[in-house]
Amino acid sequence: MAVLLVPLPAFAGSTSVYRTAPADPRAITVHGVGDGRADDSAAIQAAIDAAAAGGKGGVVFLPQGRYRISRTIFVRSAVRVFGIGATRPVIVLGDDTPGYGAGIAAMIAFTGEDQYRVGRAPVPPPTSVPADPAIFDATSSTFYSALSNVDFEIGRGNAGAVAVRFRVAQHGFLRHIDFHLGSGLAGIYQAGNACEDLRFYGGRYGILTEKTSPAWQFTLIDSEFDGQRDAAIREHEVDLTLINVAIRNTPIGIEIDRGYSDSLWGKQVRFENVSSAGVVISEETSAFTQIGFDNAVATNTPVFARFRDSGRTVAGAGRHYRVTDFSHGLTLPGLGATGTIATDMAMAPLARMPARPRPAIRALPPVAEWADVRDLGVKGDDETDDTAALQRAIDTRRVVYLPMGRYRLTDTLKLRPDSVLIALHPSLTHLYLVDDTPAYRGVGGAKALLESARGGDAIVSGIGLWTGGINPRATALLWRAGEASMVNDVKIQGGGGTVLTKGSPVGFGDPRARFDGQYPSIWVTDGGGGTFAAIWSPNTLASAGFHVSNTRTPGHVYELSAEHHYRAEIVLDGVENWEFLAPQTEQEVRDGVNAISTEFRNSRNILFANYHGYRVTRSIKPMDAAVKLFNSSDIRFRNVHVNAESGFASCDTKGCGTYLRASKFPFENAIKDVTRGQEVREREFARLDIPAMPASASPVPVSPGVTQLADGFYSIAGGAVDAKGKLYFIDRFFQRIHGWAAGEGLTIVADAPLDPVNLAVDRSGRLMVLSSAGRDATVYSIDPAEPDDVRVIAPTPVKPRARALTALPVNVWANGEFADRIDPVTYQYPPLADFFARAMATPKPQEYVSPDGSLVLPAFRVWNQGPDDHQGWRWSHSLDAYGLVTARPGERLWLTNASENRSYSGLLGPDGTLTDLRIAADRGGESVARDAAGTLYVANGQVFVYAADGTPIRRIDMPERPLQLIIGGADGRTLFILAHHALYAVGI
Repeated sequence: MAVLLVPLPAFAGSTSVYRTAPADPRAITVHGVGDGRADDSAAIQAAIDAAAAGGKGGVVFLPQGRYRISRTIFVRSAVRVFGIGATRPVIVLGDDTPGYGAGIAAMIAFTGEDQYRVGRAPVPPPTSVPADPAIFDATSSTFYSALSNVDFEIGRGNAGAVAVRFRVAQHGFLRHIDFHLGSGLAGIYQAGNACEDLRFYGGRYGILTEKTSPAWQFTLIDSEFDGQRDAAIREHEVDLTLINVAIRNTPIGIEIDRGYSDSLWGKQVRFENVSSAGVVISEETSAFTQIGFDNAVATNTPVFARFRDSGRTVAGAGRHYRVTDFSHGLTLPGLGATGTIATDMAMAPLARMPARPRPAIRALPPVAEWADVRDLGVKGDDETDDTAALQRAIDTRRVVYLPMGRYRLTDTLKLRPDSVLIALHPSLTHLYLVDDTPAYRGVGGAKALLESARGGDAIVSGIGLWTGGINPRATALLWRAGEASMVNDVKIQGGGGTVLTKGSPVGFGDPRARFDGQYPSIWVTDGGGGTFAAIWSPNTLASAGFHVSNTRTPGHVYELSAEHHYRAEIVLDGVENWEFLAPQTEQEVRDGVNAISTEFRNSRNILFANYHGYRVTRSIKPMDAAVKLFNSSDIRFRNVHVNAESGFASCDTKGCGTYLRASKFPFENAIKDVTRGQEVREREFARLDIPAMPASASPVPVSPGVTQLADGFYSIAGGAVDAKGKLYFIDRFFQRIHGWAAGEGLTIVADAPLDPVNLAVDRSGRLMVLSSAGRDATVYSIDPAEPDDVRVIAPTPVKPRARALTALPVNVWANGEFADRIDPVTYQYPPLADFFARAMATPKPQEYVSPDGSLVLPAFRVWNQGPDDHQGWRWSHSLDAYGLVTARPGERLWLTNASENRSYSGLLGPDGTLTDLRIAADRGGESVARDAAGTLYVANGQVFVYAADGTPIRRIDMPERPLQLIIGGADGRTLFILAHHALYAVGI
């Protein structure tokens, strides 16, 4: 092997952030040679492994030097590596290093754990050198892992080299890194969470990535790209959020892969000498394509945006120009309206290019100014009351540093207006309260664990805050500081990823540890503002994760993750002049079924961009809206994504892989304006402005002819009609099968506790019932006239049944996500539609056959999470669907691919396959139905009606979101419309 023997010049402008090592007896220091010649791979890996040995992560210091490696270094879960010294350490890949000449090969790879306890790595990262089947890739449960103040250098002959594989979740970051990529493929491959102060020089790409492992947004702040051969950033589905990013001297700034979409939001993005296009947009007619820029500038960039599929371009306005506002995607004209694909832009020429904005993230003071609290009498030993000593440290020192430890408090810790409170690991450095601390007992106003002064420019960075399980007056962080203040890399403990100790366990066994029983975890109020970056707030004990009230001071929130609260994740009350870029919320099945994502009260002039409102796939209760507005106006929503599907990696006796699961219970609407009486049914859109308040509310419009047949249900779906047009459907929560027919009205057919999910009717009139009972689900048959006649149907091998109807799910979510989908030779991705086609064309080895042989249900693979009993969760395409549709082999069948938001027809094969897929409508969602004349009805917020050739005809506006559509009735001319809580019909 050829080794790089002559040191290359240091990167221009590379400045060490940690010029001396922060004092911490628990940190591990790398003891390598660091001369650029010796192989330091083993030394670096040994230090990381030592930090990870306790299973909770740790901190590693890499001293200045040049560290040549010859294989992939694995950063274990929750390990943070910091370069230290007067100059940044550099990790070097020598010329022609074996294993890096082709394909994709990582110098550094972030790893995870056995997330689903399956015993082996389901999908080992294919980018390891050498290949290692025992490595778990970083996943949606990889928290706290980080790399900072370390540069990279790639020598000649390493065309497959990527500096960092970074598929991490919350509190993972890359910071203060220069990537000198040379012959390499990319600086970052598979990005995650938030990165800042990165500079990419050369390489084929600076960043090459697809969807993050938890499917949250990826945010890049205060960074630069220069001289990439193909594009600065090439990506898809990563929810890319750019803040103060410069792109120079490259053919393409941001390229979205052919056949894919993304939610891209850029604030103060700068394009310089970008010869082909600032941004290349693919899938321009997809609702999932949401592209927005706020105050971008460009020079020598003749084309600002190029649309790959149509060839349309948006030309720049001269040599220098500013794009004050750019938006492309599904655009809503107002509340209560459906959207259309549109491009909106405000562009003007500039006489000269403006100076680059100041960094969005303030720099921390030099380490030499950090006052170590242990030198000031603070113990941090999980036993001593450190309140008084910590308060003295803050009162007497501007910059206070906390090494890893547990710092017990019994009263509020109050910052000075200019305080800087620094730690390096929020999972292993906590300020905390023990349960039932006297000052936090009983009924009373909020009392903070940590509190800022009014005004000023205080900073809190890298710390965890835990208010204990039994302290009802507690709020973790009460923030009244000014616009120049900052809270960065702060974790509210008590939820996911929490590591506690004997000093303060989570007292959930005590009835006083009440969920939703504390004040908000983070409360910004009384004129508070500032920058809040990389915040994770998942404590279920708190009333909200992030609450802002009574302030007009500007606030900037970047990559906020607020999760698992009982009522609301984010609350704004009496707030003006704030922006939330890449906010993400999540509601769990226990601690979120009644929660909304975000609540606006009495607020104005707010921007929500690249917003992700997610409910877990295990949700079992409907919820009407992700966002609710009360007396609020001038709210600008950009790039909204409201969903409830997720992917996971698993192994079973049939093999390992990554899989997707979907839920029937996403938020029904993206937004509900309670004051106006309006709602937004579109759950994927690029642009909506909420204007000034009207004089009075407007009713939700309902099309003529829509009739409510029955209501009061928990959540209905799984319907089917018999030969006489009678409708049968399921209210799953109550395990009831209902019937409805003209002259009979609503009836209860069966209510045995047999977990019915979906129905189909065989030729004899018996109901085939797909049930979630059992590890692999169960299928049984009942006679509606005698429902106690239950016949369990065992799966049997597939065989041709030319006269039998085959039942397939009416809605499918299949887009192959959460795996390395790139071809390592061509570096191209297969088209997104291929994954749907592959899922539908895959033969099923077994099937369920009705007792009379007239109806077949292919045995879709069932994925399990949890125990085999009723507490476990089951997923499959057929279990996840709102209903089933039927056809005979050789006939065409219509269904929807929700992951593309499109409806398809396909040719049904003898083994349950569907081939020759053709787009039937440009909308898709919950379900479709087709009448005898070929008219297609699509449920997607409203009911959209299409002619047989796919031409839109009209829209049927419904009182609530339609879920399943079925054509029946005695004359076959009734469109039954199932919503969660009511059954409707309209004549066709």
